[in-house]
Amino acid sequence: MFAAEAGYEALQAFATSIGIGLLIGLERERQSDRKAGLRTFALVGLLGCLCALLAQTTDSGWILGAGLIAIAAMMIAAHVSDPLDTGDPGTTSVIALLVCYALGAAVWFGYASIAVMLGIAATVLLYFKTELHGISRSLTSVDLLSILKFGVLALVILPILPDRDFGPYRALNPHNIWWMVVLISGVSLAGYAALRLTGAQHGAVLIGLFGGLVSSTATTMIFARHAKANDGLVDTAMVVILLANLVLMVRIEVLAFVVAPGIATPLLAILGGGLLLGIAAAFWGWRHLADRNTLPMPNVTNPTEMKTALTFGGLYALILVLAAWLQDVAGNRGLNLLALASGLTDVDAIALSSLRMFSMEKLTAAQTITQIILAILSNLAFKTGLVVVIGGAALARHTLPGLAAIAAGLVGGVLLMT
Repeated sequence: MFAAEAGYEALQAFATSIGIGLLIGLERERQSDRKAGLRTFALVGLLGCLCALLAQTTDSGWILGAGLIAIAAMMIAAHVSDPLDTGDPGTTSVIALLVCYALGAAVWFGYASIAVMLGIAATVLLYFKTELHGISRSLTSVDLLSILKFGVLALVILPILPDRDFGPYRALNPHNIWWMVVLISGVSLAGYAALRLTGAQHGAVLIGLFGGLVSSTATTMIFARHAKANDGLVDTAMVVILLANLVLMVRIEVLAFVVAPGIATPLLAILGGGLLLGIAAAFWGWRHLADRNTLPMPNVTNPTEMKTALTFGGLYALILVLAAWLQDVAGNRGLNLLALASGLTDVDAIALSSLRMFSMEKLTAAQTITQIILAILSNLAFKTGLVVVIGGAALARHTLPGLAAIAAGLVGGVLLMT
């Protein structure tokens, strides 16, 4: 019976390795001047699995290396004897074939799920060659520098910071503080990149969504100014502002899933009320939009600048200390006042500090949710002021009902949950 089970597992491994080769080869088959197609990739995947079997059973690791070298030599010889008509050196196909061989070997060693996922990822990279080249050409040197800065934040600074508690009330953990900086910078960078790549021609919906990922406050301020300067943009500005503020709540929910998963579900139940009413208001406004080919783009600052990251990290650390102190001297009332004050300008810092304290069991779920909702309401009040003062009466008439609907949904959610 055991032999039969072992034989079935081996056949399953061979079939999976062939499937990975067929998947990658299917994409390569589209190339007009190919040196390896569907059958070649399938056989190479099978060869990787067979070489891994032989290396394991004979305890001869060199077999795997010999197979890899043979595949590389074969492809290089094919390109030398018959170069591509396009002048392309064909290195992508060589690497793809070597990856296929390695994935076949990984399947035999028990990493079938990972190998399949990597095979799909490799196929996606190969298929979207034109789109990826277009993205790289559309990025400016500043954009590329910002991506490198994010790499420094996440891959250089974060790993070397100590993961221990320091400072007053032992509220400061350098590794945890910087992880929050990386998290916020990553979310904001994704929105910034999407905003840069889609451009203004794709309409108010995408600008509102991606602008909200970068900075809902900046997006609100910028489109309030546009609406003040151009009456024809009032409806558009209303949709963009509402969507940007809805994305803020989605961001908070995503952060809850990452930082404190235990509170994500009850928090979603409350945020859901604000999201539903806000989406309804934004949809109503969107239906009344005039057709526009281009819209003004929010000129937001790239979030991975070191100054921005350090400022957020310092604010987050300060709120952690203040929260610990206020909880000690004034209890929950002091924390609620801190949430109201912090939320005026930045919801992320107070939300993350509350989630962090919940994960450390210093706050209950109810206390954490209360502080997050208070911060969001405070932030909505601040943006209401921006709309009225900067955008003028016309924008206020169109936008304030939507912002009020979001606030009413949040308050309703809290009342239903209590």
